[in-house]
Amino acid sequence: MNCNTTPRESSSQEGTALTRRDLLTRTALVGAGLAVAPIAWAASHERKGASPMKKRKLGTLEVSELGAGCMSISANYGPPADRRQGIELIRTAYARGVTFFDTAEVYGPFTSEDLVGEALAPFRDKVVIATKFGFDMDNGGALNSRPEHIRKVVEASLKRLRTDRIDLYYQHRVDPAVPIEEVAGTIKDLVAQGKVLHFGLSEASAKTIRRAHAVLPVAAVQTEYSVMNRDPERNGVLQACEDLGIGFVPWGPVGMGYLTGRIDSRTRLDPKTDLRSGFDRFSPENIAANEPIVDLLKRVARQENATPAQVALAWLLAQKPWIVPIPGTRNLAHFQENVRAIDVDLAPADLRDIEAAFAKLTVHGGRMNAMQMQVVDQDR
Repeated sequence: MNCNTTPRESSSQEGTALTRRDLLTRTALVGAGLAVAPIAWAASHERKGASPMKKRKLGTLEVSELGAGCMSISANYGPPADRRQGIELIRTAYARGVTFFDTAEVYGPFTSEDLVGEALAPFRDKVVIATKFGFDMDNGGALNSRPEHIRKVVEASLKRLRTDRIDLYYQHRVDPAVPIEEVAGTIKDLVAQGKVLHFGLSEASAKTIRRAHAVLPVAAVQTEYSVMNRDPERNGVLQACEDLGIGFVPWGPVGMGYLTGRIDSRTRLDPKTDLRSGFDRFSPENIAANEPIVDLLKRVARQENATPAQVALAWLLAQKPWIVPIPGTRNLAHFQENVRAIDVDLAPADLRDIEAAFAKLTVHGGRMNAMQMQVVDQDR
């Protein structure tokens, strides 16, 4: 499950459907919609004196250097936010210079796309919308990237998003039952039809990335990556992106809330609405055991007159010029905190110090639960 964090706030064997509880946990519902004032309102919410948001490239797709993960507004890290609140946050992000918004059909399910579509409709031509396919919501959330399924769900996503094209269309999880070349070929057809502009992969292995890219250029790869989770550095995914000119979009850039400094061993997550409640890393024991990682970021934050979350995001921005984090939140103050990470300039010496200190630490607990890790594409 992609995207990102709170309280700061943002399957099983192949082909096996999720249980009802897993599906409900994955897809908390949003309430009925309310209209929110559009363009003039957004302009009035821009923070004065803020640094301008720079641009980065995901392949040939230009986006803001920080994106906005929209999942946690609608689902998965607690109960859904009020719709008006969600629209206000998305429009405030746009006013602050964010032009890259990430959602997926499975978030809600469907309600996140609908929210993003309404919020961005007044400035649709000035933003980049990324969404995802790959789960079959008519079949309990099983993996499904068959061409006929992709052609069906893209139409539904376009309708919910109130648009005639999807700027970046990710395969949410690799479907081992469908060759990636067949998936890429299907997206290539959608690109030719103008319904999709760019192709992306989420939680794909380096091998899969290279195979897909040979059929249709991949613009972006999305995988969890943070100071705390370094898998893409070790499994060849970042190297494949660099070799092929593919952008990289870290979800969970502040460790699903871990690296904000607002989670401690007393934190209790609701198992009915919060996916993280089932992750080993979020057990009280592992939260306590991982405190030295947060303490490291707090120490750097004091030096930089910043917050731990800002340091975590600045660290990602400093890794490669083609990395675009997508922190997620439903809280306006936390969004303002996140966006000010672009003002934090970590010097090479700072980065070396962080690496040296982190090398002495141990991360306790896996990044997701066993069921979800089974649908993460890994070279075996």
